[in-house]
Amino acid sequence: QVQLVESGGGLVQAGGSLRLSCAASEGISSINTAGWYRQAPGKQRELVATSTNGGSTNFADFVKGRFTISIDNAKKMVYLQMNSLKPEDTAVYYCNAFVQTLSGMKSRWGQGTQVTVSS
Repeated sequence: QVQLVESGGGLVQAGGSLRLSCAASEGISSINTAGWYRQAPGKQRELVATSTNGGSTNFADFVKGRFTISIDNAKKMVYLQMNSLKPEDTAVYYCNAFVQTLSGMKSRWGQGTQVTVSS
C-alpha cells in the first residue's frame, strides 16, 4: 500500500503545543517533498507549511514563528510541531507528500487529524 497516516491531533488550550505526525506506509521508499494543510469548518483547505527532504521550508504567514515542519526519511515520517496555538488554528490537518514508490513518484494525502484549540 502507498499511503500516509496522520496522528497527534487532539484538544489543547490556547498557548499550548501539539506535534502532528505523518507516517508513510511500507510501499513508500522515501519522501521527496511534503506539506501540511488545514481545513476549518466552512472554509477552504489552506496551505500551512511545506518542506523538501533537503530541509528547505516555507510557512504561511499565520503560522510563521509558531510552527515548524520536518521530514525524517530514516523513519519515513513528516512532522508538524505547533506551538503557541490559537483558537483560530482549530481545523482538520492533512499531510500531503510526493513520495518515491516502486512505480515511481506519487502524490498522496493522509486522512486528516482534528486539532481543536480552546480559548
